[in-house]
Amino acid sequence: MRIPIGLVLVAAVAAVILVVIGGQLLIQPDVRLLPQAGFLLDTITPNADGADDITVFTYSLSRNATITMQFEATDGTVYGFRENQPRIPGDYQVEFSGVVDGYILPGEQIRGEVLRRLMPDGAYTWRLDAAGEDGESDSWTGVFTIQDGDPVLPELVDFSISPTVFTPNQDGIYDRSQINVYLTKDADLSVYLEDETGVRLYVPEREEGRQPGEAGRHTYDYEGGVDLGADPPADGTYTVYAVAQDAVGQIIQHTATLTIETGGKPLAEIVPQPVGASVVFDTATYNERYFTDAEQKGSLVAPPDDPQALSLTAITLPVGDLLVFKLTIENYGDVPIRTTGPEPGTVYQQEQRAATLGWLDESGAWRVGVDCDNAVSDYPWRWAIGTRGDNLVEVADPVTGNTYYYLPAGAQSVIWGAVRMTDLVEARNPQNCWAGLIHEDVEISEVNSRVGAREIELVEMK
Repeated sequence: MRIPIGLVLVAAVAAVILVVIGGQLLIQPDVRLLPQAGFLLDTITPNADGADDITVFTYSLSRNATITMQFEATDGTVYGFRENQPRIPGDYQVEFSGVVDGYILPGEQIRGEVLRRLMPDGAYTWRLDAAGEDGESDSWTGVFTIQDGDPVLPELVDFSISPTVFTPNQDGIYDRSQINVYLTKDADLSVYLEDETGVRLYVPEREEGRQPGEAGRHTYDYEGGVDLGADPPADGTYTVYAVAQDAVGQIIQHTATLTIETGGKPLAEIVPQPVGASVVFDTATYNERYFTDAEQKGSLVAPPDDPQALSLTAITLPVGDLLVFKLTIENYGDVPIRTTGPEPGTVYQQEQRAATLGWLDESGAWRVGVDCDNAVSDYPWRWAIGTRGDNLVEVADPVTGNTYYYLPAGAQSVIWGAVRMTDLVEARNPQNCWAGLIHEDVEISEVNSRVGAREIELVEMK
């Protein structure tokens, strides 16, 4: 009897399908999504004594999946270790010290945000769940015990920032911000700023009092890097993080905000002239109306206007008359620079200083100074780098009520003044006199020091 050709074809196709399926099973047998999982040690004592502080958890995945691992205490409290984290096929192992995602127990008052924390001593049921891409799932469970753990958290207390708005531009006003942290337990401690893009700027700790990581008070001083010659971070509001991690692996952090305004490296110079003197020196007859001290303000001297004064020739000056100077400065930086008096045109007696005129030195202020070989101190005679109501910008501090004066970025200013030369020292006559641009308590840069030195000879008039 002949078998119909249709049945033969159907049987042949079925046989091929069975062969293909059988081959696939031989090549790739049905494997669990989680072939294995477990701890090398089921009991640990996480107290940083070096013995059984950690164990290793291993597991394998046969296919792409997301994994979640949790621990359940005998009282039903669940602690998370991993949650919905994607993994590719392979063998995995992770060190485990009993530290899980941060949590706070009922009734606790923790100062700071708990990021990672040791589970309390006790027995736990652990569970590892894997969820595959096609909806399949698999899991493993087991028991795990913690004994003699060190549960004390490295809390951060008295976390403070002052001021919370600062201007790192070396003007002496709110140039730095101080961050104070009190650490309750020995731990690695770091403080940093983070911008909106996640870039971190670490703040160095002051090396005074406590050792790094030692329990106690720690101080961080931040000036934006300007004191080191760097440009500060861009103006804006930053998140400040203080993060402590103890030897067990527990992590606590505090956050606050810090705002940078008008930050920048101040840059100014006495303008060098293409021809003639960069510092013009001239003479003028003294008059008592110029006399100025802390009690009275005298008349201002006029700036030199004789074209001959632009030369670099030596100057002969009668004792008791005025040595008058004039120069131009430029703020070529990106931030305003602060100044303080006396104003341009003020006349000094040779023995006077700015303080005797009522103008004390101010850290961060810029002033033009004149110095001579026979002066008893560096740049004893100083003037503001601009005139109020003219080329200086007035800025009021709402906190202190003080008013400050700034030469704007990109601006130039002509400065002049005079010193009444009354002391003739025969051993040093003639002497050299020169000008400088002084950033008080910061620096007198090389380019702004001893500018325009000129030989000055004093003579007695008969």
